Amino acid sequence: MIKSPLQKARSRYIPKLPKSLEKSVSLVTGEVSESIADQKAIKAMFPHTYGLPLVTFSPSDITENQIMNVGVVLSGGQAPGGHNVISGLFDALKKLNKKNQLFGFIGGPDGLLNNSFIELDEDIVDDYRNTGGFDIIGSGRTKIEDEASYDRVIANCLKNNINALVIVGGDDSNTNACVLAEYFKERNVGIQVIGCPKTIDGDLKNDFIETSFGFDTACKVYSELIGNIQRDANSAKKYWHFIKLMGRSASHISLECALKTQPNIAIISEEIEKYKLTLNKIVGQIAEIVKKRANKGENFGTVLIPEGLVEFMPSIKKLIAELNDILASQPEYYLLKTSQEKRTLITEALSEESAKVYSSLPASFAKQLSLDRDPHGNVQVSKIETEKLLIDMVADRLDKDQSFHGKFNAQNHFFGYEGRCAAPSNFDADYCYSLGYTAALLINAGKTGYMAFIKNTAQSPENWIAGGVPITMMMNLERRNGDVKPVIQKALVDLKGKPFLRFRSMRKEWATNTSYIYPGPIQYFGPSEVCDAPSETLFLEQETIQQEELVMV
Repeated sequence: MIKSPLQKARSRYIPKLPKSLEKSVSLVTGEVSESIADQKAIKAMFPHTYGLPLVTFSPSDITENQIMNVGVVLSGGQAPGGHNVISGLFDALKKLNKKNQLFGFIGGPDGLLNNSFIELDEDIVDDYRNTGGFDIIGSGRTKIEDEASYDRVIANCLKNNINALVIVGGDDSNTNACVLAEYFKERNVGIQVIGCPKTIDGDLKNDFIETSFGFDTACKVYSELIGNIQRDANSAKKYWHFIKLMGRSASHISLECALKTQPNIAIISEEIEKYKLTLNKIVGQIAEIVKKRANKGENFGTVLIPEGLVEFMPSIKKLIAELNDILASQPEYYLLKTSQEKRTLITEALSEESAKVYSSLPASFAKQLSLDRDPHGNVQVSKIETEKLLIDMVADRLDKDQSFHGKFNAQNHFFGYEGRCAAPSNFDADYCYSLGYTAALLINAGKTGYMAFIKNTAQSPENWIAGGVPITMMMNLERRNGDVKPVIQKALVDLKGKPFLRFRSMRKEWATNTSYIYPGPIQYFGPSEVCDAPSETLFLEQETIQQEELVMV
């Protein structure tokens, strides 16, 4: 592999581990768990992996290490740090027993189904330490969701003497990992399954998963770009920049980037849903801030827009839910040739309320809402150009407002792929390495149906706590693709949480004043307070805990 000078320097970076994992460890068993909701139904669906205890690790002199052949799968979209999960997994396996082997399945879940894999040896792993991307083995979005597929995975694992799988993915991938663990346990085939929490959207989090890996790096990349744009706007004094950010199911990225850059406007989808704000209401609020800034001679600004905004507007959310069911149950829609035929089919199948909303939408926007669904049956919000829609509607509103005497020239942006494969920040490099290391320890302890976790992540890595949480503990029932299914509950922005409250306390000032912060690029070398700092979200969420500990000391 040809490496840049930065890659060469980063390859020498040694990720920091929790002190409790530096030597041999023993398992500490906690209380039994139950699912976050729908306990009776989830227990019935997962009788062999429900109610498992929480576990953590503590230093020990006892070493009881089995020989393990482990397969690793990267599932779903890319996120910075995946290669360090594999590095940590590899190093822990070799430390536990030099005879242990690690196999990487090529192209995500398809590799499991097609028996396509490579052995990940020291030379291969060393080439990818502390690098971004998933290119070491690739990823994929195929779902393994029927018994024939489960049996193919079993056959392939047994054929290659693989006795454990580590599934690296988001909420859907880890739900799938739990389903596999249950199926394997029921059939007593001796294959363990451990999950690792990955999604830059930040919506896979709870009391034990404090953050999903990749979120820190992606937000720092996006914040650098936003800062650059804001500096340009403040220099040129002439453009409003509408910036859509990744985050289909939650607005964690928009909130984090707002805290880092202090834009004039940042929309938080969860707040839109709570107060049942309509599209017209949102447009009116943006137009009012544009007017106020124009009155001060500042005909420029920035607006941060979460990718999934449309799904949080009550009327459009209801419309999308109906569209999902219609498109799932009426495949003939995709055979129709003209847009008018498609629109007529949908309008006739919608409820009266949703049909009225659908008919009122611009043709281009309505068409985007009706595009092919993703493998999970969800609307592909990345293809919905909300930022352009808002620009057009704000411009129209201002054109009709005789009291507006400023200028409104806008640029649109969408930051998505720019952050998914960035070289991981020191935080993500350390965090991911620890997750992979912990996954190996969970396998060695004989666990299955667990997700590796690291707690106390706003503190220095030596104080982090490593362990495993039963995946069933995070589950509830949701309607997906027309069916009710068990899934890991997504974590939304907490409107009573410290990160949002900090944002809310400042946004009025940011709206009319130019209060921009320019974070600059990720720093990999230098003072720890610059290079190793966690996200603003993590820092604020754990600020009270840190202050209490400081008082106790």
